[in-house]
Parts: sequence; structure tokens; C-alpha cells
Amino acid sequence: MDLEAAHYDTVRKRDSWRSVLLLAYQSLGVVYGDLSISPLYVYKNAFADDIEHSEGNEEIYGVLSFVFWTLTIIPLLKYVFIVLLADDNGEGGTFALYSLICRHARIGFLPNGQIIDEELSAYKKGDEVGPASGSSRASWIRALLEKSRFLQKVLLIFALLGCCMLIGDGVLTPAVSVFSAVSGLELYVSKEQHRYVEVPAACLILVCLFALQHYGTHRVGFLFAPIVAIWLMCISIIGIYNIARWDPHVLRALSPFYMYQFLKKTQRGGWMSLGGILLCITGSEAMYADLGHFSQASIKVAFSFLVYPALVLAYMGQAAYLSQHHQIEETSYKIGFYVSVPEQVRWPVFVIAVLAAVVGSQAVITGTFSIIKQCSALECFPRVKIVHTSSSVHGQIYIPEINWILMLLCLAVTVGFHDTKRLGNASGLAVITVMLVTTCLMSIVISLCWHKNPIYSLAFLLFFGSIEAFYFSASVIKFLEGAWVPLVLSFIFLLVMYVWHYGTLKKYEFDVQNKVSIRWLLNLGPSLGIVRVRGIGLIHTELVSGIPAIFSHFVTNLPAFHQVLVFLCVKSVPVPYVQPEERFLVGRIGPKGYRLYRVIVRYGYRDIQKDDMEFEKELVSSIAEFIRSDPVSGTNNHDNGTNPLYDDPEKANEKMAVIGAPFGLSEDSEPVPENESPSSSSNGNDLGIDGVVPKRKRVRFVLPKSPEMDSGTREELKDLMEAREAGMSFILGHSYTRAKSGSGFIKRVAINFGYEFLRRNSRGPAYAANIPHASTLEVGMVYHV
Repeated sequence: MDLEAAHYDTVRKRDSWRSVLLLAYQSLGVVYGDLSISPLYVYKNAFADDIEHSEGNEEIYGVLSFVFWTLTIIPLLKYVFIVLLADDNGEGGTFALYSLICRHARIGFLPNGQIIDEELSAYKKGDEVGPASGSSRASWIRALLEKSRFLQKVLLIFALLGCCMLIGDGVLTPAVSVFSAVSGLELYVSKEQHRYVEVPAACLILVCLFALQHYGTHRVGFLFAPIVAIWLMCISIIGIYNIARWDPHVLRALSPFYMYQFLKKTQRGGWMSLGGILLCITGSEAMYADLGHFSQASIKVAFSFLVYPALVLAYMGQAAYLSQHHQIEETSYKIGFYVSVPEQVRWPVFVIAVLAAVVGSQAVITGTFSIIKQCSALECFPRVKIVHTSSSVHGQIYIPEINWILMLLCLAVTVGFHDTKRLGNASGLAVITVMLVTTCLMSIVISLCWHKNPIYSLAFLLFFGSIEAFYFSASVIKFLEGAWVPLVLSFIFLLVMYVWHYGTLKKYEFDVQNKVSIRWLLNLGPSLGIVRVRGIGLIHTELVSGIPAIFSHFVTNLPAFHQVLVFLCVKSVPVPYVQPEERFLVGRIGPKGYRLYRVIVRYGYRDIQKDDMEFEKELVSSIAEFIRSDPVSGTNNHDNGTNPLYDDPEKANEKMAVIGAPFGLSEDSEPVPENESPSSSSNGNDLGIDGVVPKRKRVRFVLPKSPEMDSGTREELKDLMEAREAGMSFILGHSYTRAKSGSGFIKRVAINFGYEFLRRNSRGPAYAANIPHASTLEVGMVYHV
């Protein structure tokens, strides 16, 4: 699966208007599914208990006015015209804003960050954005964040809170969307019986939805955009029909005056009904979160010229119908979406609504998988199994464990609440909390990253923050009526994320404090005091410099070790993607005769880690390229001058070279016959692969015939070739983490129970997932942190 190439090709094809229109059409099924189905439940939730629909129509006009201006201010003005501009190399979402802030403020939330990471092409520095005069405006914010560890932790927790609320929304949105869609059955069965029909029907649809996740959205994705497009067309036509037939004067309700009149008449009840009104903007965050799959222009075009007008017409049409129908009794039964649909087309609209609800739910579930993948990549969530469901579309993933947890939670809230009122209260609080987090982070980005006057940041925060805080207050007051669900779910996920991040950080600090001196390694001599046998030993470590303490256990307890040793560190960097030619950092530990190397493999938080076969090929080829470039003599490295091994051995690991995309990796080449020497099959390439043995997943090298290559380099390449032919072994540390003596009660609970439980039930490194057990050696070690 060459998903990296697919991603970069997609980015290059986003320029023409034809591509923009095509992406705008495709975004309907991915980005706007959730937002488009909100007319199913907004009016029903707004009129649930807090207000009544009176003959004077002040309530229905007031709700319509609130819906119109909320749609205009939050999704259109805030997201389309402002927030979408704050992309992280084309990516959006809570972590995109957080990584932007961390990079510009030079604060590292990843323990193994390096200065050389800032040379990545995707790593934009603060002085590259905005005019130079703006640097002084952001300097005090940068200095405050750099100096205050407390503010850094608050910022991290704030970002994680937004992610947790998004995960909670992944539980609640499918429930409220599907349940609202099937609520149309209430018009055909008695009020006493429809509950016994709706709940089983909703649960059946939800089970099928989650059960089909492992197939991936790409298999049915071609249906998503047409379904949402047909749905938007239906609600637009029905809206125009209702306006023309029932109340053409409903247009006057767009005046903000009706909001004032509504609150003046309804007072506390009107304020509490805002918890239902805010559901009209559920799914707005997806415009920013899914930015990486499309483009700013396509998302803006789709919302401004199709989604926004269709939603406004739908809400106006419902209001026009309700303004002429005042069945005050059984209000919650009469005020709904389906009652305003002409009876002749009600069944077809019901079918389309159910399909649209499934599409909207699918988009939220996929978004939840993406958020968890990003959190896991940035060491804020335990490692889980990630399955890539498409070989051509970047970002379509499936996480089995999370999928079934979401399904169980979704069924639980559907059966437990069995009405749109409490489901809507829960979903509304999750949505508005995410928006508040985005507003706060965005206000920092405006000054810190865009170098704008802090007055603009303050104005953005006060204007949008006050509106969202108003809605938040109306939602949180319904804590006992369902709003407690997202708070409880977010607290649990936040606790898991923070404990994992804290434990990972402490474990890395232990590694740094107990790493082995390079002088000790040099004193052992080239043989390391043991027998060196043919083969490559791949030692996994989190350290980016120094020798891990676990290596001393190997040397002192094993009678023999591999001819070539590689200290491998696979780490994430705070950028969405790392270009393939910038992925590998390779360095030598000790003199050439030791045959010790360090390889650091860098991935962005949206990157895809390759399988073991592809990974082995690129790893060995990057070491070979490093040997050929001979960085010890000063070529292609980041330290100018002489070899530091003989000046200061402790700095040996700081000498790293960026190795470009591996060369000569053709899987179509013919394999070398067993009775033919590798050199006799050489075609004169610098260093190539003659073939791949499918069953053993091995790479065959040939030595180059270049006359310019010195004998030392040729000998080193020959050793690497022979070691690779002999096989590769993976040495993994099996760590047990314990809080050190004297630690506080909370730390002991967090480390001894929380982190250890998560570690035991999490996956190992992604590249080691498919390694045969015969090629793996695990060595236990206790970490006292």
C-alpha cells in the first residue's frame, strides 16, 4: 500500500477549479453528513419541555431566528472564514492547532524531540509566518509558554479535553442521528407502542453500522455523497414548499429582533431551550477536522453554496409549517421533522433520512478513529491495532477495539435514554465543548502563529467565546437530563490519556538517566567483549542519543551477539506528515569497526507506518546509503569538522545524517540464483536489491563496482550485505514500570495500577506487529520512575 504517494498526489491535485468542485461534491458525504441531518431533531429538542408553541408564534419565530444566526456566526463566519485558515500543512483539528502552538512556542510535549526535527519541510517556524514586526507581539506569549510548565500542562490537558469530547461525540452522534431518523415511525403507530418499535429498529441499524466498519468507507463511499446531496435537495424542496404554502412571511423571523422577543417572553425556559437549538451546528467541527482529506476551497464552496442554503430553507420551511399548526397538546409528538413533510412523500423521505443518518454517523465514527490514531502517535493514548481499509485513500482506518467499545456505549445510551431529548442534551454539551476548546486555541494561534495584534485574539475570543459560553451554560444545566454522559465519558478518556502520557514521559526520563556511557562501549573494543555472529540485531529503544541501559543486560548476559547492531528509535514529530526523503536519520556509534548504528525513523501524527517487509527494506537501504555517503569524513551530515568520536565520545550520537528515500528498491527485479555469487549478478547499480524472497521477507543486496569507493566502505557494505542475508532479529525490551520508593499515593496508583494496566493491554511497536516469534527476543526490565 503506497498511501504516502497517494497522499502527496492528492495534495498536488487540489489546485484547479475542476478539482475543487469535485472535492466539494465528495466532501458532502464525509464532512457534512452529521451537519446535514440536524433538521431531524433541532425543533423537537428545542420544544421538548422548556417552551411551548403558542398561537402568537413568538416561540417558533424566535427559535428560527436563533437557528439562522447560530448557523451564520459559528459554521459560516468562524469556521469557514477564519478557523479553516489555521491549517497545519493542510491538516485540521484540535491536534493541528495544538501542534502549531507547540512548534511556534518551542515547547515540546514529546520527550524525544530533537533540534534537527525543526529542519523538516513541514516544520514551519514562527519567523516564517507573518511580517517581522509581528514577532514582538507574540514574543511575550511565547516566553510565557516556554517558561511556565504549569501552562504547558494546562494547554495539553485542554487539547486532550477537546479530543475526548470528540470521542464522546462519536458515541452520541450515531445514537441521536439514527434514533431521530427512525422516529418518523411514530406517525404510523400509537404513541404507546412507537417506543417499542423505535428502540429495536435504531439498535439494529447501529449494530449493522458498526459491524460493517472493518470493510472501510471506501467500499461504499461512492454512495455517501449522492445520499447527502439527495437529502439536502429533499429538505430544500420541502422547505420551499412549506414556505410558499403555509407562511411566506416567515422570512421576517430572520431578524435578530425575534431573538430578543423570544428571550423576553420565555425567559428561563427560552434560555434552557438553547441546549436544543445548538444542535443545529452539530458536525461543524468536521469542516476543520477533515480538512486534510479535502481542501479549504472545496469545503468553503460546499458549505457556502449548498449546505448552508439548504439548511436555512429546511429550518424556515419547518417554522412556516408549525406557525400555522398549533396543536399545543402532545407538543413533543407534533413538533418534529416528519410532521412537516407532505404525506405523499413521507415514506421516501423517511428512507432517505435513515440513509443520511447512517452516512452522518459513519463520518463521526471515522473521525473518532482518526483522533485516536493521532493521540496514539503523539504518545497520548495506548497503542492500538490500526487497520488501513483503503490502499489508495489516505486516512481511512479502522480500529477494532475502539469500534466495539463505541458500539457498546452507543447501544447503552440508546437503550438507556430511548428519546431524542436526553440524547440531544448529551450530544449538545459534547459539541459545544469542542467548539470552546477550538476557540481558545485559535485565539492563541492568531497572535502566536499569525503574528497579529493581541487585540484581534482577544476580540475573537470574546465574540465567539461569549456566544459559545452562552450555549454551554444552557447545556450544562441539563446535567441530570443526559448532559452528564459526555462529561463522564470525557473524564474516563482524559484520565486514560493523561496517565499514559505521564507514564511514557517518566519512563523516558528513566531511560535518559540510566543510559550507558559511550566510553564504556568504546572500552569493550570492536567485538564488545563477546562473540559476533552473522546477522543484524535490531534493538528497539525510545532514546534518540546514548546507549539504552537494557543493552548492558544483553552484553553481560548473552554469550554472542550479531555482526551488525542497530539501535532503532521510531518516534513521532509534531507535524502531520514527514516527507519520505526526510524520514530516516542515521548515525554511527563508535568507530567503523564496531558496526554499531543508530537509526531514527520519524513519522507525523497522520502518517502511516509501513508493514515489516517494507520497513525492513527501507531500514537496511538507509543504513547502506549512510555508509556510501561516508558522513564520518564530513559529507552529508549536520556537524562540520572532524570526527567527534576522538574528541568527545559522548557526542558521537549527535552526529546524524538525513537519508533520502531509499534507492534501488525494485521488487520487480529478478532474484539472484542460489549458485551465483551476488557480485556476478550486479548490473552496475550503486546498491540495489536483486529480489525479494516472498516467504522470508528478505532483501538481497549486491555490492557496487564503483571504482571511486574506498576499501573500507566496500568492506562495511559487504558486512551489511552478509548480515542481512543471514537474517534480522528484533530485540525488544519488555518493561515493567513501578513508582519509586517515596512516591506519593496518586503517583503510585497512576503508575503501578493505571499505567501498568494500560501497558499490558496495549500493542507493541507498529513495525513489530507481524514479526515472527522466532525472530524476536524480549528482555525484561523493571523501571522505577
